Amino acid sequence: MKIQKVTGDLTLKRSVDSGTEEQRATVQSIIHTVRSQGDRALRELTEKFDGARMFSLKVTQEEVNEAYEQLPKQMIDIIKEAADNIFTFHQKQLRQTWMYTDQSGSILGQKMTPLDSAGVYVPGGTAAYPSSVLMNVMPAKVAGVKRVVMVSPPGRDGRLPAGVLVAADIAGVKEIYKVGGAQAVAALAYGTETIRSVDKITGPGNIYVALAKREVFGDVDIDMIAGPSEIAVLADDTACPREIAADLLSQAEHDPRASSVLVTTSERLAEETAAEVERQLKELPREEIARASIDSYGSIYVAKDMEKAVETINQLAPEHLEIMTEHALQIVKDIRHAGAIFVGRYSSEPIGDYFAGPNHVLPTNGTARFSSPLNVDDFMKKSSIIMYSEQAYNKNYQKIAAFARLEGLEAHARAVEIRAEKK
Repeated sequence: MKIQKVTGDLTLKRSVDSGTEEQRATVQSIIHTVRSQGDRALRELTEKFDGARMFSLKVTQEEVNEAYEQLPKQMIDIIKEAADNIFTFHQKQLRQTWMYTDQSGSILGQKMTPLDSAGVYVPGGTAAYPSSVLMNVMPAKVAGVKRVVMVSPPGRDGRLPAGVLVAADIAGVKEIYKVGGAQAVAALAYGTETIRSVDKITGPGNIYVALAKREVFGDVDIDMIAGPSEIAVLADDTACPREIAADLLSQAEHDPRASSVLVTTSERLAEETAAEVERQLKELPREEIARASIDSYGSIYVAKDMEKAVETINQLAPEHLEIMTEHALQIVKDIRHAGAIFVGRYSSEPIGDYFAGPNHVLPTNGTARFSSPLNVDDFMKKSSIIMYSEQAYNKNYQKIAAFARLEGLEAHARAVEIRAEKK
C-alpha cells in the first residue's frame, strides 16, 4: 500500500460506476418487457441470465423446511441470535405519533404510519448473504410493515441458498421469489401475475440491479444506490498493525473496486501495516480480488497530529470507520461524516456486518455527508396533523391571506378569508 503524508484536502479514491449507455438501455428494455409480459418475462429472463428454468417462481414451505435440514443447528442458532440483536437495536429507533396543543387551543402533530409493503433484494450467484436478509427485513418488521417480499436470483438448480431461506424464515418473510437482476426490481415495482408490487425496494445488487432501482425510483421508493464497500481506519501508535491489516482486507476481499484506507499519526504504524497487508494478502482465498482492491483503491495517509487525522476522516466520509486510538470513544464526538463508527480494538468491522445489531446497509461514495444507515424511519411515513382553533384562525387569517397574495394566489387567500364572513 502506498504511504503518503496528509498535506491538504483529500478525496478518497473511489470506483463510481453509473453504468454505460448500453447497460442503461438493457435495464430499460428489461423493465419494459416485465411490465408488458409479466411472469413469462421473469421465467425467460431467469433462464437467460441465471441458467435456471423456472416453473414456479415462489419458494414453497417445503423448500424452506429442506433449508433448515441442510444447515447445521449451530448455524441456525447463530442466525437467530443475530436476528434478535438486529431487532432489538432497531426497536430503539421506533418513533411514535405525537401531538401537542398550543396556547390558542390548536392541535398540531405528526402521525407515524408504516409502509404497506416493502421488497427486499438479496444478491445471489456464487455467494449467499443471509446477513443482507436480516439487515433489510428487520427494520421493516420493527416499523410495522405488514407485507415484506424477498427476491433473490436462483442457482442453476432453481433453488436459493439454505442460509438465505433460513434467515428469511427467521425474519418472518412469507413471500419469497426466485428471481433476480433488473427483472426482479421491475416485478417489485410494477407487479406481475405472481408478484404484487410493493411501495419500497431495498437491498444491494450488481450494476443492473442498481440501475433498475434508479429507473423505477419515483414509482416506488428505494433505499439508496450503493457503491463498492469502503473502510477507513483512524489509528495512533497504540494500535496493532496486524489487526488493522486484517480489517482493511476484510473489505478489500468484497470487490476489486472496494476501498481500504488507513489514516494515522504514526509513520511506524503506517510502514508496519503496509507490510502486514502484503503478508496477509498471500494467505487469503480471495487474494486476487483483495489485491486488485488494495492496489487500485488502498491508501495509507500519515497526518501530523490527531486533529488533522480526524479532519481527513471527515473529508473522506467513509462507509465504515474504525477508531483504534488511545481514548477512542472521546474521538467519536469529532466525527461528523461516517456511515458506521466502530470504536476500539474489539469492534472489528465484520462484527457490525453480522451480529452486533446496527444496520450494515450504509451510505457509500461519500454520501455519509448527508445520508444515514438503513433504519426504521426508512419504512415509515410521516403525516402532519393540523387542527387549527377558532382563536388562532381569528388572530392569523389576515396574515395568511396576505402571504398568499404575496405569491399571487388569490384563491388561497379567499379560501382562508371566507370563513370570517358572516353567514
